[in-house]
Amino acid sequence: MHSVVNELYLSSVLGKTVINDLGREIGRLQDLLMVPGEVFPEVSHLLVRSGKSTYAIAWLDVSLFNSFVISVSARLASLAPYAAREGDILVRRDILDKQIVDVDGAKVVRVNDLKLGGHQDLLCIFSVDIGFRGLLRRLGYERLGERVAVRLGRKIPRQEISWEFVQPLEMHSSKLALTMARDQMAEMHPADIATIIAQLPHKHIQTVLISLDTETAGEALHELEPELRTRIISQLDSEQASDILEEMEPDEAADVLGDLPEEKAQELLGLMDEEEAEDIQELLEHEDDTAGGLMNSSYLIIPEGLTVAGALAEIRRQAAEIETVYYAYVLDPMEQPLGVVSLKELLIHPDDLPVAELLTDNLKTVAIHAPPGDILEIIAKYNLIAVPVLDEEGKMAGIVTVDDILEMFLPYALKRKRHS
Repeated sequence: MHSVVNELYLSSVLGKTVINDLGREIGRLQDLLMVPGEVFPEVSHLLVRSGKSTYAIAWLDVSLFNSFVISVSARLASLAPYAAREGDILVRRDILDKQIVDVDGAKVVRVNDLKLGGHQDLLCIFSVDIGFRGLLRRLGYERLGERVAVRLGRKIPRQEISWEFVQPLEMHSSKLALTMARDQMAEMHPADIATIIAQLPHKHIQTVLISLDTETAGEALHELEPELRTRIISQLDSEQASDILEEMEPDEAADVLGDLPEEKAQELLGLMDEEEAEDIQELLEHEDDTAGGLMNSSYLIIPEGLTVAGALAEIRRQAAEIETVYYAYVLDPMEQPLGVVSLKELLIHPDDLPVAELLTDNLKTVAIHAPPGDILEIIAKYNLIAVPVLDEEGKMAGIVTVDDILEMFLPYALKRKRHS
């Protein structure tokens, strides 16, 4: 039967003397070998240093484990030296002092200590300490720090993150990441994920991207500064990079590819779905600072002659693949716009009303070579969410959304603030 206090910190047991049931010293606790558990990561073995050798003692052979006594039933003579195996996760070596992603707080932090505790007769990791208190505890100055803080009329806060909110970054310790943490990271806003990625050492970025679905990874990449996202895409496996680009909106994928060397961009385009690659290639042919370079070629189109109910059904059919669904456009057989109707208009009018009665036929548009200033003027003057872009023949080529055009005019500091 194991005897473990409810909670203790790793720093309070590392280096402690380990004795056998007869009270004889076996060695000193060097590390803990972890395995994934059903609820929390679990200790499978104690690694004990004796002389120049390290021995692994199974948790089943541990009698007492607390900050004062670590006692085992095994005898040193019966133990074989520990032989490291690929995939072994050691708490001190692989987690302590390492950077992790705090999914709940959307930031990268460093592990200063770990809280251990008993759960169903097992020793588990409950949480990680990322605060100043954990650092003081490691150095043996926690009580002194508290006394100084009291004299100053302050408190040293506890900054501990439950393991369920932690995503390890080291490749060899990724087995400890709970599925819950991955799911929560996928639900974060892409700008928050981008903030995390921007803080990471480059060697860990791919680990985070792999843990995300390709759509989320693409949205996060687009939020990064061009120089960083170019470096990341260049370092990714080409298949993985092309999969991520396929899930991005065409204009966003074109932004990313436009910053890559021509040879690399064409390689990735060649790995993508042919139709999507053609849309992106068309956008790449336009200058960045024109309507053609800024536009998204994916937008809602509804046929002529529909009722409100028919239009809403058609919008539902297309909406999953369209980024901007505020407006639906009606085109003639030559792909020239006849008019536009807003989603709000469709929602507040009777189902049997013909859409033709709701169309705004005095459509405000910009030419495909229009500069950003002209686009901004139209959007601001007429309070638009998006403005259609027409090619030289008057055909509708795409739309420029208000967020895409404003991004060009936001001061650099304000753009960065959005990511912090």
